[in-house]
Amino acid sequence: MIAIIDYGMGNLRSVQKAFEFLGFEAQITDDPAAIAAADHVVLPGVGAFCDAMAKLRETGLDRAVIETAQSGKPLLGICLGMQMMFEHSQENGFYDGLGLLPGIITKFEDRGLKIPHMGWNTLTTRDCPLFDKGDDPCVYFVHSYCMADVSDDFTAATCDYGQTFTAAVCRGNVMATQFHPEKSGEAGLKMLRRFAEWKGATVC
Repeated sequence: MIAIIDYGMGNLRSVQKAFEFLGFEAQITDDPAAIAAADHVVLPGVGAFCDAMAKLRETGLDRAVIETAQSGKPLLGICLGMQMMFEHSQENGFYDGLGLLPGIITKFEDRGLKIPHMGWNTLTTRDCPLFDKGDDPCVYFVHSYCMADVSDDFTAATCDYGQTFTAAVCRGNVMATQFHPEKSGEAGLKMLRRFAEWKGATVC
């Protein structure tokens, strides 16, 4: 079973429907016990970083995410869910994240492009269970802040929008996408299938 964490923010139903379309059981839940019992866990997110982290901490679900990462169970962050996996964010201030990955989420640099970065863009992928080797899919983004650092330690895909940024991460059993795979057509569904069938790896 795939647990989709419900902390009061995020496009939960569309993620659930995507997994169900692929034939996987997916449960939206705010119950730490259900999250602990799941085979795979998804941390989605839409909205402001500070509000999302506050909701996670109020409900104790921050511990559920961290314990999932520590367990070796496959964990997938989506959009804001990816950003919260990092140490900090500068969105509307300076806030602590979950600290599963090193780095600070920052606003896109002013390069004369419309912010937020919204719509379809092409990835440059690296070796990661989410992607077919050599495949550089076009996926759907909606975000104003990003992980501007590109690291050999965690970057699984990059994208360009006035600057190169980390569009997906993969380290141990933890994976995440800045884009929305559930809104990215066949390419996104393929990624969700690969995640759901993935057995996990060394802990993050």
